[in-house]
Amino acid sequence: MIPTNLSKKLGLRYPVVAAPMFLISNREMLLACANAGVLGSMPSLNARTPAKLREDLEWLRARTDKPFAINMTIGLTKPDRLQQDVALLEEFEVPVWITSYGDPTEFVRRARACGSAVFHDVINLKHAKKAESAGVDAIIGVASGAGGHAGRISPFALIPYLRKNLSVPIIAAGAISTGEQVAAALALGAELVYMGTRFIASAECGAQPEYKQMVVDSGPEEIVYTDQVSGVHANFLKASLPEPGTEAAGAKRWKDIWSAGHGVAEITAVQPIEQIVEGLVREYHDTVRRLQG
Repeated sequence: MIPTNLSKKLGLRYPVVAAPMFLISNREMLLACANAGVLGSMPSLNARTPAKLREDLEWLRARTDKPFAINMTIGLTKPDRLQQDVALLEEFEVPVWITSYGDPTEFVRRARACGSAVFHDVINLKHAKKAESAGVDAIIGVASGAGGHAGRISPFALIPYLRKNLSVPIIAAGAISTGEQVAAALALGAELVYMGTRFIASAECGAQPEYKQMVVDSGPEEIVYTDQVSGVHANFLKASLPEPGTEAAGAKRWKDIWSAGHGVAEITAVQPIEQIVEGLVREYHDTVRRLQG
C-alpha cells in the first residue's frame, strides 16, 4: 500500500485516480481500476443517455463493491440531463462525485446526503477557494502539462500553493505518468494523483488503437496547447490536429482530434490497467528507496 489520509478514507490501496476522459473512459476501466486498488472515473456524458448511465452503474455495482467515481461537467451539460445524472448517482450511491465547470454547492449537499465525497477540479486558487467554500472534500489542481483542459501553472508551483492556502486535501494533476512522479506529487503535498494520459495507453481504454499508439510514440514536444479546438485552451497531440487553415467539424473535435498531456514522455507501451498500476507501485517504492540512500 501507499497510504495517504485521503486514500485511506476512500478505501484505496494506492493514491491514484484514473482521470475522467471524454468519450474514451468506460466502465471496463472503472472496474479494472477498482480491482487494482485505485480510483477509476468517467464523465457521466460518456454514457450517451441516462438509460445507458443506469446500465453502466448497474453493471459496476454487480461486479465490485470498491470505490469508483463519476464526473459531471456542470456548465457543459444540459440541465435536464444533469439532474437525471445526479439522481442516478444518488440512487446507486456512487462513492465519489467529480465536478467541474461550475458551482458544486448543490452537488455537495446532495452527495453528503448519500454519504458520497465530492472532488472539484480547478486551475487556480480563486476557483479553488470558491469550491472549498462550497464544502468539497478535495480540490483537484490541474496544472500545466495535463491532458484536456489544462491550466498554465507548473505543478511544482500549483500543488504547494494550493496546499498552503486551502484546508482541504489536494489532488495533483498534470504530467504524472510514473511512480517517480507519484512520489514527487506526494512530496509536494498532494494526497492523490490524477492521471489521464497514462491510462489512455491501457488495454481497457475505449480510445482507438491509433490514438493509443500515438500516445506511446509521442514526446512532450508534440503536445500543443491551443484554444482552437474547443474554444478553451487544452492540450492535444499535434499529429491529430487538422492542417493549418482548415477547421475540424464540430462533432469530431474530441473524436478525431486527440487530447493528451506532457506525460506521454514516459509512456512506452499499451498495457492492462493491472500492469500499469503494478509498475507505478514498483517505481514509487524504487524512488523512495533511492531518496533514502
